[in-house]
Amino acid sequence: MFELTGKRILVTGASSGLGNHFARTLAGAGAEVIVAARRKDALDGLVAEIVGGRGLARAVPLDVTDMGSIAAALDMAGDIDVLVNNAGVTNTKAVLEQTEADFDFILDTNLKGGFLVATEVARRMKNRGAAGSIVNIASILGLRQGGQVTPYAISKAAVIQMTKQLGLELARFNIRVNAIAPGYVATELNDAFFQSEAGKALIKRVPQRRLGNLSDLDGPLVLLASDASLYMTGSIITVDGGHLVGSL
Repeated sequence: MFELTGKRILVTGASSGLGNHFARTLAGAGAEVIVAARRKDALDGLVAEIVGGRGLARAVPLDVTDMGSIAAALDMAGDIDVLVNNAGVTNTKAVLEQTEADFDFILDTNLKGGFLVATEVARRMKNRGAAGSIVNIASILGLRQGGQVTPYAISKAAVIQMTKQLGLELARFNIRVNAIAPGYVATELNDAFFQSEAGKALIKRVPQRRLGNLSDLDGPLVLLASDASLYMTGSIITVDGGHLVGSL
C-alpha cells in the first residue's frame, strides 16, 4: 500500500531543508523524484546522492512565482503523479517592522506560488485523465499564532484553506489534495536558537518535550504520496509532538 515504485514525484523547494529531505525519502521508497528549485546547480549534489544510491532523480529549474517557469519545468519533468508543494520562505521580524515588500515576497512564494504550481499540475493530470496526489506543506503556524512571523503564518493559514478548496474541487477528477503541517523541527538553521534559553523554554511547551526530527515527517509524507491515502482529500495532518493540543 505504501509502494511508490513507478510514481514520478515533483518536489519543489528541494535545494535545502525539508524539500531536500523529502526528495531523499521518496526516492528511498522507490519513486522517481524530480527535484526543483530556482537554481538547478544547487540540486546537483542531491541528484548525485540519490542516483549514487541506485535511486531515480532529475533536476529542473523552477521559480514558483513565474508561470512561464512553472510551465517550462513541468514540460521538462514529464507526467507527474504526485506533487510535493514545498517551496517556501519566511523572515523573523516584528509585525510593525514588516514591509510591503516582505509581505509580497512571502505571500507570492508560499501562497500564490503554491497555488500556481498545484493548479497547473492538476490541470495536466486532468487533461491526461490521470489520478494524482498533491501534498501541500503547511505549518502549525497556519493553525496557531507565533511571534515575529506574521506574513508567514498568514500564508500557511491560507495554504491550509487552499488545500481544502482544491480537495473539494479536484475530487471529481480523482486528484486528491492534502497537507502536512509540521511543528518545530530540528535543523542546522535553528540549532542555535533551540540551544538558547528562549528555545529551551519553547521546547518545554511541546507535550512530547522535544523537537521533531526530519524523519518524523516521513510516514505522513509517504502515506499521502502513496495509494494508501486514496480515500483522503482535504485532510491536514499535524506532526508537532502535540504542540497544538498543549494546555494553556
